[in-house]
Amino acid sequence: MVGKETHIPPGLNSIAIPTFVNKTMEPGIEVPFTQAFLREFILDRRVKVTDRKDAETILEGAINSFNLFSVAYDRSGYALEYQVIVVADITLKRNTGETLWVEKHMSETRWFRVSQSILMTEDNKVAAIREAGEFMAQRIRNRFFYNF
Repeated sequence: MVGKETHIPPGLNSIAIPTFVNKTMEPGIEVPFTQAFLREFILDRRVKVTDRKDAETILEGAINSFNLFSVAYDRSGYALEYQVIVVADITLKRNTGETLWVEKHMSETRWFRVSQSILMTEDNKVAAIREAGEFMAQRIRNRFFYNF
């Protein structure tokens, strides 16, 4: 089938993606990242996403840092836009414990606008975090299938 070629070693037909470890002070950041990685591999369908006990490979993630910086201001000095930077380590292992590869200090940066509504600003921040997770998941999926 067109677009389904891979470069993964034979015998790696299933993957488990346990909940990422959150080493930051940002509560719940591991959830959108884990969901993004699960979604990427489930939708791709070249490997089966399964439980850890049934998987031939395990993709583990640790979110090491979360930074939020104001990057644009209005004339009064109030923040108009923020930058989110998330740094994570991703490790792919065989179910035997053998490490296949490690991506250290992967980072994604996203920006979001401030609103007059605190709830809207928080929603924008959550969307930026989710988008960072999605882009990181796409990069790792590409690494898994094409740059093994």
